Amino acid sequence: MKKAFSRYQTLFDERLPWIKYCFDLGLWVAVVPVAFWVRLEEGWEAYAPMMVTWMLIGLPVKATVILWLKLHRRSWHRLGVRDLFALLLGVGGTTGVLMLVAWAPVPSFTIPRSIPLIEGMLAMLLLSGLRLGVRLWYERLWQHAATQVGVLRRVLIVGAGEAGTMIAREILRHPQAARTPIGFLDDNPVKQRKRFVGLPVLGGIEDLPHLVKSENIDEIMIAMPSQSGRIIRRVVEFARMARVEHRIIPGIYEVLSGKVSISQIREVDLEDLLRREPVRLDITHISEYLQGKVVLVTGAGGSIGSEIVRQVARFKPKHLVLLGRGENSIYQSLRNLRESNSTVEASSVIADVRDQRKLDYVFRTYQPDAVFHAAAHKHVPLMEMNPDEAVLNNIVGTRNVAELALRYGVQRLVNISTDKAVNPSSIMGASKRMAEYVVEWVSQRASPGHDFVSVRFGNVLGSRGSVIPIFKEQIKKGGPVTITDAEMKRYFMTIPEAAQLVLQAGALGGNGNVYVLDMGEPVRIVDLAYDLIRLSGLEPEIDIPIEFSGVRPGEKLFEELLTAEEGTEASRHQQIYVARKQQLDVAELQLALRELIQAAEQQEAESIREIFASVIPVNTIQGELVA
Repeated sequence: MKKAFSRYQTLFDERLPWIKYCFDLGLWVAVVPVAFWVRLEEGWEAYAPMMVTWMLIGLPVKATVILWLKLHRRSWHRLGVRDLFALLLGVGGTTGVLMLVAWAPVPSFTIPRSIPLIEGMLAMLLLSGLRLGVRLWYERLWQHAATQVGVLRRVLIVGAGEAGTMIAREILRHPQAARTPIGFLDDNPVKQRKRFVGLPVLGGIEDLPHLVKSENIDEIMIAMPSQSGRIIRRVVEFARMARVEHRIIPGIYEVLSGKVSISQIREVDLEDLLRREPVRLDITHISEYLQGKVVLVTGAGGSIGSEIVRQVARFKPKHLVLLGRGENSIYQSLRNLRESNSTVEASSVIADVRDQRKLDYVFRTYQPDAVFHAAAHKHVPLMEMNPDEAVLNNIVGTRNVAELALRYGVQRLVNISTDKAVNPSSIMGASKRMAEYVVEWVSQRASPGHDFVSVRFGNVLGSRGSVIPIFKEQIKKGGPVTITDAEMKRYFMTIPEAAQLVLQAGALGGNGNVYVLDMGEPVRIVDLAYDLIRLSGLEPEIDIPIEFSGVRPGEKLFEELLTAEEGTEASRHQQIYVARKQQLDVAELQLALRELIQAAEQQEAESIREIFASVIPVNTIQGELVA
């Protein structure tokens, strides 16, 4: 189904320029009768034969001009001055040619000499109006969608110079950024009470705190690249006083001249390393189950958990509960939440998901409507050495959360799984596969309208313990960058992508489902290392050496997102698929859980491996897992 949709989408994209070509040519020819009517008013029907002849004369000229200037290949929803100038050039040139024809001394063919001029004016008005209408429709569509889900951010730009007006113009031209510029601040008295790109200068820098409140500003953009550090610090201080997000935008001319480094605009973007377009998920329906609801996030201090917290906050939940075992990470996650979204009511809970008594207290106290279960041990080599912890945290912890979610009537439970749960060659992967089984088992007892699902995705770029922070640290020290094997491949996604997938899965529902993200092609770790070294301004093997250390216990050269038996079915979202359910033997699962817990409590590593091998189907398990 995905391939068929992609084929039709590609076919439409290929034909779109020719659709626009037909529109342009058709409208341009259609203005001829209007021009005759404007010029002659009553009795213009008598000129019908002459009018048809004139239309046929102009048709090849207009068709050639459109092709020559490539008017049909210019974007309409991003219409700019250059596009309008090209259109004016085409219509004006054609009008000039047709005026010469109209003025030519041909006895058998005469038309009013003002017809070409009237026709040209009408054509310019109609064709430019069509393009402008498409652009306005496109901008309103994105703004409406962003407003519906509460993500449209109101931006105040400090600095009404070239940098500020450029930023405002770009925001207006790219509504998918979910921002709307409200106006400018500038201390220059000449600019006061003026308008730039249609936006007013609302006051000076000292008016910032007042305007943030009165205009409901969500973000400040400082666009004064030529100003001194003292003035910039003054703006930042006012922004902090107003408790509003703020960013500094360097001037594009400084970037091009080399006065400002690209790194001052942003650090190395992890999306640059994906070797594919980042996934953009449809978040329109997410607010239906989050807005005004109590949301619990376990593992809220981790990389994924803290990002889920940040993204859930955008949908205005009634209350956010951040649960985690590490007090420092939970404190930092709560602090980041309050800095970025101070209006969301939130609570922090220090608890271990293995502690059923404490978890019961949390569920009973807060009565969550939605639960995102991100608490887990994820490091493959560490879990190989501590299989009892993998069982107690990843399996027992998941069972505790799922059982309590069932008991207290949670409407949505989303369990975060991994591609390492497929054909597991590690204790960590096997424990996450068992966690998927547990969620599916509990889902069978859920009431109608209550959905318990799992989400399976690959490695997360930039998360704690992932290769990117390790590579960055190694590059900072001058190398070497260590890689286990030259052929090691992984699926990758960014932290925001992972969090959006989790939220999207909750919106899709489908009780008992395991969702899989279409993550494109897997990436070789060595290619990732080369990219990161180059993006840091260095050369691999010249400035930074690369060493291969060998595959670690439990690792595979290649991870999968599905077993051969599972396959996928389409979901409502074109980039998310449902792994087909396999027959779950509840009695066998319950027996295995009891045996795993007993073996874990007694630190019997070999028994844990044997039990995993007996429960996870033989044809989906790697030999390394078996002792």
